[in-house]
Amino acid sequence: MKRSVMLTITSLLSILLLTFHLSDDIVRGFEPGGVKNITGVLMMVVWLYGTLVLAERRSGYIIILLGSILGSGVPVVHMIGKGLVGGRIANSSGIFFWVWTLIALQVTAIFSLILSARGLWGLQWRKPRSHAGSIVD
Repeated sequence: MKRSVMLTITSLLSILLLTFHLSDDIVRGFEPGGVKNITGVLMMVVWLYGTLVLAERRSGYIIILLGSILGSGVPVVHMIGKGLVGGRIANSSGIFFWVWTLIALQVTAIFSLILSARGLWGLQWRKPRSHAGSIVD
């Protein structure tokens, strides 16, 4: 499978899992369901734009790289303190889905991070395109 297709798929999966996780956090009361979440939504919109519109461009790779770093950090933030299944979440319903989305998010985000870094690395060594029919001095 082509690397750019894999990057698009894993990046889209990461965004989807992040939306599931954010929704679950709001429903459980970990995050307020108010205007504060607009920042997170806007970040996901930029990540989605970088994934779909700016695919295979330097700016797209950078956006995906940054989104992947942030996405892979979400489980780490939840592991600080009482851990993934400590505290208020431990005895609530739907704990499996909540933990699974965190683990799946981290896996897909780290894989996207690797693929976007490789994409950026590959761009550094490409020669600039010459324009057909232009006169070069």
